[in-house]
Amino acid sequence: MSRPLLEIENVSKTFGGLKAVSSVSMSVEAGSLCALIGPNGAGKTTLFALMTGFIKPDQGSVRFDGTDITGQAPHLNARLGMARTFQIVQPFAAQTVRENIAVGVHLHERDRRVALEKAGQIAQQVGLADQIEKPASDLTVAGRKRLELARALGMQPKLLLLDEVLAGLNPQEISDMIPVIKAICASGITVFLIEHVMQAVMSLADHVWVLSQGQLIASGSPEVVTQDDAVVEAYLGKGTAARLRAKGSAA
Repeated sequence: MSRPLLEIENVSKTFGGLKAVSSVSMSVEAGSLCALIGPNGAGKTTLFALMTGFIKPDQGSVRFDGTDITGQAPHLNARLGMARTFQIVQPFAAQTVRENIAVGVHLHERDRRVALEKAGQIAQQVGLADQIEKPASDLTVAGRKRLELARALGMQPKLLLLDEVLAGLNPQEISDMIPVIKAICASGITVFLIEHVMQAVMSLADHVWVLSQGQLIASGSPEVVTQDDAVVEAYLGKGTAARLRAKGSAA
């Protein structure tokens, strides 16, 4: 029986008068590949920041692998096995792909030679082996996304949080990235992703949570949540679900 790797209970965060995240609870099972979706401004990235320690919650708790990590610094959470990527990819442009990946490896490996060697193995895993000695500045957007993923993998995570790792990619690049993410999960790493590309969510996720205006409004399989009236209206506006049903009945 699988166990929760990440448990979030009644987490809230307010910025000024804006309730960015409101009483959110969820449980991520070890070995799963799950997703957090929702309209722009729903609070998804804020929730990731609360999970990983970049922001402290006003209330609620976060437990990782059985340990209370509420408000704990990100570097301490990383040492426990929690790694994340960011929407805006910012590699060390003057360094090579190998050197960038080694930055992540150095979290647990002091020896420079060993770190660079492990970086090569990770580059192979994410499809960057043929570009490993290039400066990061020479990579395409798709290449930089893979590099961001590789640097996080270098940290040897138990849980990998991917914040829109497919954003800005064309359909072919998205199709090429999906098996990479699946293989990461198959290797034993739990993957939790924020994503707007529904093709990817449907292909990847075992379980989906939907956030709207800081609140969870639905959860379940991708097939179930995409048929939920509250989800349809969060994305397309109030009354849309009823109009779509009426249109379907008239057809």
